[in-house]
Order: sequence, then structure tokens, then C-alpha cells
Amino acid sequence: MFNYVREFALPFIFVAFVSYLLGSLSFSIIFTKLFDNNIDIRTLGSGNAGATNVLRSVGVKAAVFTTIFDFLKGAVSVIIGREVFRYCCSITLAPDIMSQYGAYIAGVACVIGHIFPVFFNFKGGKGVLTSAAMIALIDWRIFIIVISVFIIVFIISKIVSLSSICGAGSFPIATFLVTFFLDYRSGSGTVPLSYVLITTGIALILGLTIIIKHKTNIERIKNGTEKKITINHK
Repeated sequence: MFNYVREFALPFIFVAFVSYLLGSLSFSIIFTKLFDNNIDIRTLGSGNAGATNVLRSVGVKAAVFTTIFDFLKGAVSVIIGREVFRYCCSITLAPDIMSQYGAYIAGVACVIGHIFPVFFNFKGGKGVLTSAAMIALIDWRIFIIVISVFIIVFIISKIVSLSSICGAGSFPIATFLVTFFLDYRSGSGTVPLSYVLITTGIALILGLTIIIKHKTNIERIKNGTEKKITINHK
């Protein structure tokens, strides 16, 4: 029991806590205040604390910084989670599998922090960029599928929210296809079926969370009033 607490429970708590705090650094709010006379991005445009609203309402420079740092906080969280679990956990599974679980825990906690940031009254963004960073660092194969869906939908529609929704919807599907057919069924024996089910479940929950956060966007898409991408050239 003590070994279980030391090698799984404590790393879980540490990774989730640190990653949540990193996620709570809402860079759309921070950079909007820096670049636009201390104005809160949540009072501009759509009211969303995300890179797209920063691009529309504040300008390219603030949006670029927001994009980079929102992506980086997700990436750093995943790296922390992976390395902590690789170092601490060795009871039940191979270190590589445990490190992947650590990466998922960190990524999800960071996204939760981004959506509900403790430093900004729990009102943040929709978690798209931070989720993208998580997916990219956890499994590049899944990332290629998800980002391809995003890009194709965006090229056709020019609507970021619709592209994000479709990308989020493809996440659990891509996770299952890659982990089941390329990892579990490959015959190597290194990836158990439990890993396929757990990671697909996490991807499903995260994908649905992002889609639900786009509830108002979905209504505007249905009504034909959702804006296509526009840029404030400040």
C-alpha cells in the first residue's frame, strides 16, 4: 500500500497540481493587458480568453505570443508529467506506459487550468491550443490526424471554432485507431488493451469538454452567424 501511494498517488497529485497551475496562466489575458492598455480580453469580442479572440480584438502580435505560450505551457506540463512518472512509477507497468499516463494526467490538468484558471477567477479559454500541445507531445501520429482534420475544415469553412470542434471530435477516434491497430495489434506485446481503453476514454472526455465549451459557437454555426477568421492588424 505504501509503495502504491509513493509510486502512483503522490506523483499523480504533484503532476496534476503543478500542471493545473501552469494551465491557469492565461496568456490571452496576460498579453492583452500588456499590448492593449491593461484591457481584459474577456471584455472584448466574443469574450473568450483564447488566441482567436485576441487576433480579432487586439492584433497579430498579441495573438502570436498567446499562441506560443499557450502551446508551451501544455508542452511543459506533459514533459513534467512524463518524466515524474517515468522516475517514480515502476510497480505495475513498464516505465514507458507509466510515463504516458503521467503525460495524459499532466495534459488534462493543464487544459482544466486553462479553462478554469485559478489566477483569473476561474474564467478562461476553451483549451484548444493547450490540448494541441498535449496531443503533439504524447503521440505525434494522433496529432497528425487531429491537426489534418482541423486544417481541412478550416480551409473549407474559414471558421476556427468549427475546425476546433471537428478536431476535438476526431481526437478520441484517432486515439483508438492508433493505439489499437498500430500499438496493441502490432504484436509487440508492449501496449496492453487497458492502455487503449484508458487513453481513448481520456481523449473522449477531453474532446467532449472542448466541444461543450464551444456551445455558443455551435449555436452561431447553426444560425449561420458564426464569424469567419478576421484579423486586427495592430
